[in-house]
Amino acid sequence: MRSPHSMKKEFLKKWMMGLQVCISSKKKMTLLERKKAIKLSADVAMASSSNGNTCWSRALIVNASKQHKNKVLIERVFGRPEYEKLMKRVPSIQPLKKMIRSKKILKRSCSSLRRVKRNIRGCRKVVNGAYCVAKNMVKKRRKILRSLVPGGEMIVDDVCLIEETLDYILSLRAQVDVLRSVADACEVTK
Repeated sequence: MRSPHSMKKEFLKKWMMGLQVCISSKKKMTLLERKKAIKLSADVAMASSSNGNTCWSRALIVNASKQHKNKVLIERVFGRPEYEKLMKRVPSIQPLKKMIRSKKILKRSCSSLRRVKRNIRGCRKVVNGAYCVAKNMVKKRRKILRSLVPGGEMIVDDVCLIEETLDYILSLRAQVDVLRSVADACEVTK
């Protein structure tokens, strides 16, 4: 894992590049357009600082590249060869969704088979109530975590989900630190 200092430095460099592209594309911007440009360039910079190696960074890039004008920004921040290489890897997300569906079907069929076997035996074991409650809480929290991390819905493995989440949190923390330092620098100049 990279040091936080190098991550912040890389993010700041890419973010400034993204802001320059956004500003040069349109001279007069409303407040809402500026806000969207800042967020978009921050997201693209954060994704590019991880080189598109993580699921969340590829998901951010896919979300940003849905509009044609954003593709120019992404291409400039990443660089043309890196952008093309990344776009070749992004379609690999689609087969993953099919795999998730098939795993869900397999999981459902296995659980229904287990239920049938239990009923055939004729004796139902009393399941510990605390165990069921804990299992449901973990399931709900896992679902919430998947919804918070970009591209988390596509991650099947819990360990991978936690690794992606930790990496995403580190990147967000670097982004917040950089933005806070920029805001502090602006305060000092006033």
